[in-house]
Amino acid sequence: MKTLVVYDSVYGSTEKIARAIAGAVTGEVKILRASEADAADLAAVDLLIAGAPTQGGRPTPPMQEFLDKIPAKSLKNVQVATFDTRMKILIAKLFGYAAGRIADALKGKGGDLVASEGFIVKGREGPLADGETERASAWAKGIAGGKKV
Repeated sequence: MKTLVVYDSVYGSTEKIARAIAGAVTGEVKILRASEADAADLAAVDLLIAGAPTQGGRPTPPMQEFLDKIPAKSLKNVQVATFDTRMKILIAKLFGYAAGRIADALKGKGGDLVASEGFIVKGREGPLADGETERASAWAKGIAGGKKV
């Protein structure tokens, strides 16, 4: 299986999650920052995993720009999974999370959503909550194993 992990990170927490995910997936895996990725990187990908920090209920501008560059219907027959980093506070629930918006964008490009998950940071600048990188690895193994999670 050929997997592409695309992420954006502001303070480093989302990058740590993305690297844990990429390290847990078997087969051919490529990891790119959203600002470095383009539509050509999607050629022959079986699984696209995309994630960003949640900022005001949305993904970061570099992730949104990456999503906007993906041609319409170019993700047909591609499994997609999304993740974000988020704080566990009530007001965040009101605005929503980046993973859901990333998922909607990828589904709109023809992707088959197999998973979407949020990973907890202790504050705006992190650090990650205890056990989150391990949870990210387990989550990725489940996706790569063909489970919808």
